[in-house]
Amino acid sequence: MAEGERRGMLSIGVFLIILVISIVLYAVIKFDWTLIVPLILLLSGCWTMALAGMRASNPQKYERGPFSTLAWGLLMTALGGSWFLYAYTLNSLYALAVILLVLGVLAIVAALRRK
Repeated sequence: MAEGERRGMLSIGVFLIILVISIVLYAVIKFDWTLIVPLILLLSGCWTMALAGMRASNPQKYERGPFSTLAWGLLMTALGGSWFLYAYTLNSLYALAVILLVLGVLAIVAALRRK
């Protein structure tokens, strides 16, 4: 089995676990059912950042770079987290602060990154 196929199968398994975690948290915490989607987005962003770590240790030719994958993971996590935070607290300033914080960190890291 090729490396890309293993990562794909691993990602499918992790996504199914993310769905189970979201459903269990919904059942235990009793939050609104519309918060399942941002929770899935948040946890998928965390998994994308973990994939970036795997890519950094074993880079493949013609694949997206680990920094780009990490950036997408951070953005997915920030979007899901701010959406969840906004719906849970009904305060848009917290949600905006999370997104701006992540964008600021990404800009700093991209500026300081060396090739």
